[in-house]
Amino acid sequence: MALVTVTDSARDYLAQLIEKQDVEGMGVRIFVTQPGTKHAETCLAYCPPNEVVPTDEQLDLDKFTLYLDHNSVPFLEEAYVDYSKDQMGGQLTIKAPNAKVPKIDDDAPLPDRVNYVLASEINPNLAAHGGDVSLVEIVDESVAVLRFGGGCQGCSAVSLTLKQGVESTLKERVPEITAVRDVTDHSYTENAYYQ
Repeated sequence: MALVTVTDSARDYLAQLIEKQDVEGMGVRIFVTQPGTKHAETCLAYCPPNEVVPTDEQLDLDKFTLYLDHNSVPFLEEAYVDYSKDQMGGQLTIKAPNAKVPKIDDDAPLPDRVNYVLASEINPNLAAHGGDVSLVEIVDESVAVLRFGGGCQGCSAVSLTLKQGVESTLKERVPEITAVRDVTDHSYTENAYYQ
């Protein structure tokens, strides 16, 4: 069973929405569109009884049933649904750290483990500056060859980001990695975050 956490406030909020639908046995489906890609989106939708799929995993949340789309299950590991009230009413938040890359085991191939750390930890931080980084290959003595894109390409702070951010995180999370190398052409600065 995938571990999906739905806070009490989110359960109450979703239960109120379901009640307004006035459909006996209405539940909520959680799924990931384009799972395993950088375009992955985690979604919630109403799930009336006639739309329940036999392969769905079910999580009884007392007030309603949460249906986990079978194909999305590996990408929903550690997903978190919360609702917080604010001045405008409130905000439903869904966090699924493994939507873009499913959680992998410690014995997975080295490139898979590097890609997992890039997708789940490093790229979400770089996205704030419109940037991203991808693995090109692993060479020599476990050196990760990386390519920066978006706002990182041509950014004047990329060497700092590479050494203090990306390399230190990768070496900590994937101890076999001995170093990182950047193969990005940073002379192209049109979209750079810092010029």
